[in-house]
Amino acid sequence: MASIFRSEEMTLCQLFLQPDAAYSCIAELGELGIVQFRDLNPNVNSFQRKFVNEVRRCEEMERKLRFLESEIKKDELTLYEPDENPDAPKPREMIDLEAIIDKLDHELKEINTNADALLKNFNELTELKHNLAMTQTFFQDTQQVRLDLSENLAEQKAEIDDQYATTINVGMKLGFVSGVISRERILAFERMLWRVCRGNVFLKQADIPDLIQDPITGEKLAKTVFVVFFQGEQLKTRVQKICEGFRANIYPCPENANERRELAMGVMTRLEDLNVVLRQTHDHRQRVLLETSKAIRTWLIKVRKIKAIYHTMNMFNNDVARKCFIAECWTPNSQLDTLQLALRKGSELSGAGSISSVLNRIETSEQPPTHHKLNKFTQGFQNLVDAYGVATYREINPMP
Repeated sequence: MASIFRSEEMTLCQLFLQPDAAYSCIAELGELGIVQFRDLNPNVNSFQRKFVNEVRRCEEMERKLRFLESEIKKDELTLYEPDENPDAPKPREMIDLEAIIDKLDHELKEINTNADALLKNFNELTELKHNLAMTQTFFQDTQQVRLDLSENLAEQKAEIDDQYATTINVGMKLGFVSGVISRERILAFERMLWRVCRGNVFLKQADIPDLIQDPITGEKLAKTVFVVFFQGEQLKTRVQKICEGFRANIYPCPENANERRELAMGVMTRLEDLNVVLRQTHDHRQRVLLETSKAIRTWLIKVRKIKAIYHTMNMFNNDVARKCFIAECWTPNSQLDTLQLALRKGSELSGAGSISSVLNRIETSEQPPTHHKLNKFTQGFQNLVDAYGVATYREINPMP
């Protein structure tokens, strides 16, 4: 119980690691968690260290994995936890893992892009379908609209001689713009048309009974079909700019009933085809995400371990003359044999041959870090004590 009442006695060690064996040795020490490395390059910028490119690659893989995880959660799929803690991949395995993650990231982004384009097209065709269906009654009243606009135009041009005004009334040809607008904007839209066009337009509107998904924002909104009748190119330009300002979606609508009927039939056919393609795209996305969800947590652990190893190796001093890495670390006296065995195992796994890593003990007057030997039960109590303050080296531990 002495290890609970006081922190472990610590020793400062110096490690000489072969470049080919350094990665495997640090991976073994990381699994044990019995050392604390010192930074031997305090004056070197983080972006100028030896393994900065490897750390960046790991951060890029983490970013892609976070994106994949967010897509899995968006579809409410299950994230499978690994059955056991995976070992840190070897450097050559990092390339394969990077290729797999990059392929999935690219594939899923491509699926999302295609799905968004298809959905936008589907929503536009849906609005066009309602537009064609509801404007049928609008064009039946075109003659009355022409008469109303003719009377209004005649009143504004009262100073013009009667013969010229009569010619205008008889030969006037109406233009129109049809589209779909959010229902909450229709009143302001109507007032703006009246003021800007000085009453020389005629607006017909009808509410769509169902909520429609907006092609731009993707939100489901209550919308209204409208047709604006006018006379002249100047009014047409004004009406189009007002529609653009109110974010109204303008759609082509033939004046001829037969042409409208043919266009509506073509729209229905395209909607059916898009429905099939959208279902296939969704199924493919589900398959990709389902396969990814089974391994993504394992990949994330592996990437973080690789990143931690290279981050630790950035603290080492690269001795060019001896062709080795020099590291310094604190470790408990009771773990020196375990540390030596881990270094030997790491050298063997790396295939470095008979040359093993060297460990030297260093005498120092520096105050060592505090380390308590804990288990799963005592760890929680020690965390509670450390929340108020970590004891100094060999200070009595209030946790028991």
